[in-house]
Amino acid sequence: MTPALVVFDLDGTLLDTHVDLVESLNHTIAALDLAPVSYDDLTHLVGHGAKVMIERACKLQGHPLEPEALPVLLDRFIVHYTESMPGKTVPYPGLIDAMDQLKDKGYRLAVCTNKLEGLARTLLERLQLTHYFDAITGGDTFAVRKPDAAHLLGTIEKAAGDARRTIMIGDSANDILVARNAGIPSIAVPFGYSDVPIETLEPGLIIADFSELTPELVETLLGRVTPIPSA
Repeated sequence: MTPALVVFDLDGTLLDTHVDLVESLNHTIAALDLAPVSYDDLTHLVGHGAKVMIERACKLQGHPLEPEALPVLLDRFIVHYTESMPGKTVPYPGLIDAMDQLKDKGYRLAVCTNKLEGLARTLLERLQLTHYFDAITGGDTFAVRKPDAAHLLGTIEKAAGDARRTIMIGDSANDILVARNAGIPSIAVPFGYSDVPIETLEPGLIIADFSELTPELVETLLGRVTPIPSA
């Protein structure tokens, strides 16, 4: 049997990044003399990459951006965020043990995030987690990004996985939707940055923490759902 591939979202799923995201975002919009955003705002801002996060934060603070203003602000964010990595970012409890169990069983692991690939790779490298993953893709890796199915299917291909033996784990609508669009079973975690109750997204399964993520659970979910054949 082909080893299963477990694909993770990054922010709010693998890693608790909220402190550093808010700090770098507030540093960025301070250039416009805008009031800082808070953690409570974060769930409405994240999920579509840094560009959209900056645009949403500016709009939230009553300053819609002109397109030509975004590149400078994006560079400001990237520099600050990269220089501060890993900052206060940490893996969620139980994650490392869960990944060790999966790797010991021969499973492949991958990351599929809308974060810029370079930022995702740098963060994982500084946390010494890169070796766990057979592929790491970001919002700029392909011509599309989550929830477009091609982002997840491209990640599966890069990880040398099989879509019929893949699950997606995430914390937000983009993660559950990309799995659904690709015909991939999904697991949701409730401790991330979703702006709606995670159960309303109708994932295949919800786990309260990573102690529940076992090879047996993965196989159960794969046996329960038949992926939609890709065209």
